[in-house]
Amino acid sequence: MLNFNFHIPTRICFGKDSHKEIGSLLAPYAKKVLLHYSGDRIKKNGLYDTVVQSLKENGIEFAELGGVVPNPRLSLVYEGIRLCKDQGIDLVLAVGGGSVIDSAKAIAIGVCYEGDVWDVYEQGKTITAALPVATILTIPAAGSESSNSTVITNEEKQMKLGYGSDLVRPVLSVMNPEFFFTLPKKPDCQRCG
Repeated sequence: MLNFNFHIPTRICFGKDSHKEIGSLLAPYAKKVLLHYSGDRIKKNGLYDTVVQSLKENGIEFAELGGVVPNPRLSLVYEGIRLCKDQGIDLVLAVGGGSVIDSAKAIAIGVCYEGDVWDVYEQGKTITAALPVATILTIPAAGSESSNSTVITNEEKQMKLGYGSDLVRPVLSVMNPEFFFTLPKKPDCQRCG
């Protein structure tokens, strides 16, 4: 395997142990990040501890918000927006698959948007700013790790809508292909978040 960096304009840092460098990679972008993820899987497999250690070694403070599920929920996005505003977050770091990244992008929009972030999705409002987003991908080919798109589910209205803006294209995505070695041959969609 050859390690490489690829920039389109998302900087792709690909290779064995690439996730261990997340703190130094994020240092030019942020002093305080929101560590956003789904469930306990990243804690059980050691990824969470490695990320936290790298952030701390590089002087990056963090708050965290887990709980992302497939078809990411607006209610968690609202919680993330409040947390980012209260904690003075500079960047949202999504550690997971497409659902985590989509949720992170929605939070990044909502922190900088004056109104209700759902209006951006439902009414196609134009955004003029968003927090930067970075990712550590835990499944192959999510697509969200370098796209300008995000999809969110509004549980109350029973609607799932997408939005696209280059302002939410991740500035950085880290891909360690070793994370994909343990994935089942047949995906269990409940674990894909």
